[in-house]
Amino acid sequence: MESEPLPRKLAAILYADVAGYSRLTGEDEDATHRRLTEYLDQIAVTIDRHGGRVMHYAGDAVLAMFEAVVDALSCAAQLQLDLKARNEDLPVERKVEFRIGVNLGDVIEDRGDIYGDGVNVAARLEILAQPGGICISESVHTAVGTKLPFDYEFLGEQQVKNIAKPVKAYHARLKPGAVLPEPSARPKPRRPMHPVMAATAVAVVLVIGAGVITWLAPWAPTIEAASVEQMAFPLPEQPSIAVLPFDNLSGDPAQEAIADGFTESLITTLAQMPELFVIARNSTFTYKGQPVKVKQVAEELGVRYVLEGSVQREGDTLRITAQLIDAVKGHHLWADKYDRNVNAMFAVQDEITREIFTALQVKLVAGEHGRVWQQGTDNFEAYLTWLQGWKHFRQSTKDDNVIARQLILKAIDMDPDWAMPYTTVTWTHWKDIFNGWSDARDDSLKQAEEYAQKALVLDDTYPGVYAALGAVEGIKGDLDQAIAYDEKAVSLGPNISVYHAILAENLNLAGRSNEAIALLKKATRLEPTYPPWYLGSLGDAYTSAGKYEEAVEAYKQFLMRRPESGWGYAGTIVSSMWLGREDEAHRYAEKLMEIKPNFSLDSYKKGLKYKDAAYVERLLDALRKAGLPE
Repeated sequence: MESEPLPRKLAAILYADVAGYSRLTGEDEDATHRRLTEYLDQIAVTIDRHGGRVMHYAGDAVLAMFEAVVDALSCAAQLQLDLKARNEDLPVERKVEFRIGVNLGDVIEDRGDIYGDGVNVAARLEILAQPGGICISESVHTAVGTKLPFDYEFLGEQQVKNIAKPVKAYHARLKPGAVLPEPSARPKPRRPMHPVMAATAVAVVLVIGAGVITWLAPWAPTIEAASVEQMAFPLPEQPSIAVLPFDNLSGDPAQEAIADGFTESLITTLAQMPELFVIARNSTFTYKGQPVKVKQVAEELGVRYVLEGSVQREGDTLRITAQLIDAVKGHHLWADKYDRNVNAMFAVQDEITREIFTALQVKLVAGEHGRVWQQGTDNFEAYLTWLQGWKHFRQSTKDDNVIARQLILKAIDMDPDWAMPYTTVTWTHWKDIFNGWSDARDDSLKQAEEYAQKALVLDDTYPGVYAALGAVEGIKGDLDQAIAYDEKAVSLGPNISVYHAILAENLNLAGRSNEAIALLKKATRLEPTYPPWYLGSLGDAYTSAGKYEEAVEAYKQFLMRRPESGWGYAGTIVSSMWLGREDEAHRYAEKLMEIKPNFSLDSYKKGLKYKDAAYVERLLDALRKAGLPE
């Protein structure tokens, strides 16, 4: 027998939350908690006077329900007026300001609480509100009309998390000099606190007293727990985390790069910590724009924790939200919101990083704070310009590489003390040389080295500096020095997969193939959607190690993803010959000549940088016996 559907009702929902609560508690935890308790008591009285009911408290958040939407919006405005008066004599850094979201929609009322999309939309609208402000939905705007003395600013259609359709949102502001009408609803007696709510309140006090803010909102979308047994990879010993692409809530597609850039910067920061296991950017960005569940992400990437959030820019203000989820237990560990000047973006990144370490109980050793948290810029325009350049650099054309370098040099002009752009310029010159795009190879190499050295002077703790220097030494032919730089990059960026893969390539060229295999396996675990060239490098390392069956399998997987790769065919031919499968090797040689009719052993030899010259001759001899031309 099917269960009967739960009863629904149309209600006005008010959701209020403190802006920057973790910052306030960090500065003075006891005073903030006392002030918050006082404010919450007053908020409850005001809600009651306007005919509403407080449904739930969760840390610094309040959820209330009203029968009449006019009462809900009027109450929201009165709350902000009261709070403004209370904050008036306080210094800016001690003001406790609330954001409020108001929605009119269907809710399920069950066991003293309310649930459903109507509640979720109100919570998401609160994120869009300004500190001390109110954000409402289209349904509230239509229902209230001209009944209250408000001005409205349309924010466009907002795509909010876990809500299928975009939500039309408005900032609602009381008109200058306007007076709110007296509450029309008869005050209702305040209901006694539900036993579960009482227990939750005690828990909240205990948690705050311990210095950790835990997300306790029962109206948040249910999180289905991930199964460790169903994970595609075994869970690492250290805390494992995937950072999903932060949503762009600005309503402006042009601001997408800010959200993506913030996500990438946060991943890079976390990836420098050996105490964590951090999934690479390319793997988490496969979920961008998709309505995925935390359970799916955790099981597909093999992680316990998932971080998600949003970024919204309004003029010079950057609003960032983040929440950390324990996917195995199916609940939130922590969530917070940050309103900062755009130039303080990296400071917010640092705050979020610290919150994650606290929530996961990660203990940092002396010196790690400075190494990880001093690599950004305070010039937001320089950051945006670098982002534009980085976008072009990620493309695979000569013209894009030229544009990338121009933009990144412009970012350096804006902030000459920021190390990262110098390393990116180094990579643009390396790319010119590697792809044969440079008309003056020696000059390009000189420029690459100069910019890498400038970056090193500015920040000798940034792992990207050493990766760039390793690339330069590789071009110069100093394999030992390249390996030394690459090892330094891996030690400073232990979770950055590409550093492991680059080091592995050079180790294999130096004859250290078993070490290379281990590093490439680590790289593919850090980045489950790793680039195809990892497979080609793995095939090379298996071949060097004499593991020809494994090499053939790696090359075949590589060719499935890059069917036009001469590198993949050449590697398969060599390993097949050394396995005694000459007929198979000849078939691959014929295929290679079909897709690369200009292939020759002489041109192929120029790309072989192995330290062991005898090994190079063995490779060439195997290809020669397979029928490939000189």
